[in-house]
Amino acid sequence: MGNSPIPRSKAAPEYSTLDDWIQKEAISFAVDPPERFNAAVDKAVASLDGSAELLGFGEALHGGEDILLFRNRLFQRLVEAHGYCAIAIESSLPRGWAVNEYIAGRGPESFDAVQDTGFSHGFGRLGANRELAEWMRLTNADPSRHVKLRFYGFDSPTEIGASDSPRQLLHFVLDYLASIDEAKARLLHERIDPLLGRDADWEDPAAIMDPAKSVGLSPAATELRVETEGLISELSIRRPELAAQSGADRYLETVHYASQARQLLNYHAGLARSATDRVARLLGLRDAMMADNLAYIMSREGGRGKVLAFAHNSHLKRGKAQWQLGPDLHAWWPAGAQLQEIFGPRYAVIGSAVGVSDAQGVGPPEAGTLESRLRALPGPGRLIPTHRGRGLPASAIAALPTRSGSPKNPTYFPLTPQSLTDFDWLVLLDSTPEIPAAV
Repeated sequence: MGNSPIPRSKAAPEYSTLDDWIQKEAISFAVDPPERFNAAVDKAVASLDGSAELLGFGEALHGGEDILLFRNRLFQRLVEAHGYCAIAIESSLPRGWAVNEYIAGRGPESFDAVQDTGFSHGFGRLGANRELAEWMRLTNADPSRHVKLRFYGFDSPTEIGASDSPRQLLHFVLDYLASIDEAKARLLHERIDPLLGRDADWEDPAAIMDPAKSVGLSPAATELRVETEGLISELSIRRPELAAQSGADRYLETVHYASQARQLLNYHAGLARSATDRVARLLGLRDAMMADNLAYIMSREGGRGKVLAFAHNSHLKRGKAQWQLGPDLHAWWPAGAQLQEIFGPRYAVIGSAVGVSDAQGVGPPEAGTLESRLRALPGPGRLIPTHRGRGLPASAIAALPTRSGSPKNPTYFPLTPQSLTDFDWLVLLDSTPEIPAAV
């Protein structure tokens, strides 16, 4: 299903000015007490007419505590009242398994045991992520809850500063095969393990900016890509046998991990190439992997309930993403654009913005900007439907100025006129202090 010009519900109302739209449609709320917050969330969900099964919530920047606390309360309300059963966050897919085992009560007894192994980007050391996992574990422990909550990472095993070795993904697949055909798995290990070499060579952060530092096109890496294709073929031709012995869910999980290993090796090959569009292609590859991971997660959750996906605004938006890196402007299709093509109206997304954050280097928004207009309303939070720009004065949207960015936090992207078509709803929080570390 592709992007459709047809509104989700009845035609959007017409507004003569942006301020008229804001005054009539914005919902002011506080996270506590919960009554007003829950009412705001309920109204946003009701506007989607039940068609959305995957709801994205984007953060305006990494490192904002109030955004994560909003996410936690949002997910709790979605679970309590709207049929959601899983959350997927911007963290490595293979690492997320450990957190899911913890919240299911099958893993270790303490969150401390998974805070590093279960998250990428250091996200396990954020207090709000500990709070989320503890709430999910406690909720799952309720014997009256028949549909247990699940936790996923949906990021590729890459990030802006480095990229993982393919070892974890490939060993997941080989361990699966070993559980069914130990002799075949042993032969594959003997061929694949020498090609993996040292993880440090794959994960050298210098390779992000210098193709010569990457091992992605070395003879061993090239041969490893061939072996990975053979591994995927092995899973494919033996599907009836393997699925019968392990169960369909475990088989499909293994096939997905093998596919992600292939994509990760393609990413490493891209790291090793010198090209004018090198950075944009790498960003696009990462987001394509994120979209594939969410599509897989949705296939797993089908029939159980709906899914909340949480990541940076730039990953979940529908329109093309852009990033100014020094003198170069890089543009690529983010995961949200991919998801719109995959799911159509089954995908909806809320974008976020912040008013002021001294801790993050975000000063007061300039007059006339969307953040300034929304901040004029009572806070500490405001939700507003965008109608994807329909019914809003096009000339006023085009003339919207963009507020200043942050000299301190390069992950902060202000709202732009495009934000009104990129997101179904926007939320503005008054401020977001720096996140304290988990204790």
